[in-house]
Amino acid sequence: MTHTSEPASGQNGDAKGNHRKSMAEKREHGKDLALRGKGLHRRKFLGGMAGAGIAAVVGAGTAFSLLSDAAKNKASAADSTLVIPDLLEGKTTDSTTTFTLEAKTGTAEVLSGVTSDTMGYNQSFLGPTMKWTNGDTVLLNITNSLGEDTTVHFHGAHVPPKMDGGPQVAFSDGTTWSPTFTVKDPATTLWYHPHALGTTAKQAVHGLAGMIIVEDSSDASAALPSDYGVDDIPLIFQCLATDSAGDIKYDLTGYLSSGLSYPLLLNGTNVDSTTLGFTATKTRTRFRALNASPSDIITIQRSDGGTLTQISTDQGYLTEATDVTTIRLVAGARAEFTMDLSADATLQAVVTTGWVRGGSGTYDVLAITASGTDTPDDLPSSLNTIERYDTSDFTARTITLGQSGTTMLINGSAGTSMSSMAMISTTVGSKEIWTITNSTQLEHSFHLHDVPYQLISINGETPTGVELGWYDTYEVVGGGSIQIAMEFTDFSDDTYMYMLHCHLLQHEDEGMMAALMVTDS
Repeated sequence: MTHTSEPASGQNGDAKGNHRKSMAEKREHGKDLALRGKGLHRRKFLGGMAGAGIAAVVGAGTAFSLLSDAAKNKASAADSTLVIPDLLEGKTTDSTTTFTLEAKTGTAEVLSGVTSDTMGYNQSFLGPTMKWTNGDTVLLNITNSLGEDTTVHFHGAHVPPKMDGGPQVAFSDGTTWSPTFTVKDPATTLWYHPHALGTTAKQAVHGLAGMIIVEDSSDASAALPSDYGVDDIPLIFQCLATDSAGDIKYDLTGYLSSGLSYPLLLNGTNVDSTTLGFTATKTRTRFRALNASPSDIITIQRSDGGTLTQISTDQGYLTEATDVTTIRLVAGARAEFTMDLSADATLQAVVTTGWVRGGSGTYDVLAITASGTDTPDDLPSSLNTIERYDTSDFTARTITLGQSGTTMLINGSAGTSMSSMAMISTTVGSKEIWTITNSTQLEHSFHLHDVPYQLISINGETPTGVELGWYDTYEVVGGGSIQIAMEFTDFSDDTYMYMLHCHLLQHEDEGMMAALMVTDS
């Protein structure tokens, strides 16, 4: 069984409470890819088999670590300082908070010392962080200055389909899209990125991505670090592909070209041969990790083999803070964790190829200097109440991820146009259990818009530990399957649809996307 995190202790049982309302080419796992980066610079056992077939994953078992004894080194020295994305200030008028964004082109260094053509929101590469508050009304004025159509999808947000930023609402260069909605999500980490047909990978890898922090008034939120940039730190990971001239690749032709490098970026800074530094002025620090890579898998760990205290999955708090040794994020996934820093520590990122080619290796990415003198209170014994679904009377569906040559399919259809997509129709109030079956031997990252889901089964195994949290994006290994359960609430529309798709962005653009229509019951 493949874990999103490997719990070290505190495995959660079922909790009760209220429900919050690639053929793209065969994987090249056997190839000796060049390993780069400051740190250990070698493939790991788990990393090397991340996209392998189900038999390899199950046969390996689950009780292993990414670190050998020789790899448990001390904290690294920093070469430069971690850049914290700007916090975008909203303007509140008549109970509505307005955020202004511009999708634009620019240049940045993705490969160290080489200038690349890039895209960003309000800047040349990446975008600012937005903070939303549960219950508030937000309005976003988003201007397109890219010279081509785009959309902006609020990944993980529970919003009306017309406001979701899917392909149906693509808007042209020189125009402004202004979605508005009430924030219904609890405290969580979301993100925003393009979602137009056939151009998502291109635009996202060039830099169109930013983080969204949702705050709420829960006791757990009050007890956790929340001072942005001080003790609440965003970590946006991207493993990209570029040639020596800095041209960023995003499709099969590009990835199969010769002479490529696969730089790893953290908050927009190349960390292939650089360890960034962060001085923790508070003893307890919260980190929000986002894998904004188009396809590769990022596993976060400490260089000394110590634990991270995971507090959240994609869609909100866990029932309790859980010590883990690794946090594994497929493309599009997020997690939050805290560290109580009585001594310096180094965070590492293990990169595993997720597609036909990609990054690979272990990097010391963040050297944390512990300078806090405060003594934080104990973390709350309970963070959230999650009622595990009884799925005995849920509507069952099978969603099949397939391929025909280089075309990717869902339920036999290639979603390269709105008319060619497979359509899933449901109603508000419907409770459903889906079996997501991977009929390929390729890695997939299954993302559902609109509502969160619970993991019911992972390759035939019952989820445990942090797998009992809420998700919107999860790994489906080659030949494997997951079962997920969800309830459709609040929003219906007979014109605008949500999407369900593989979040390996190349697979999405190659057709692995279907439409979800939620109508009134």
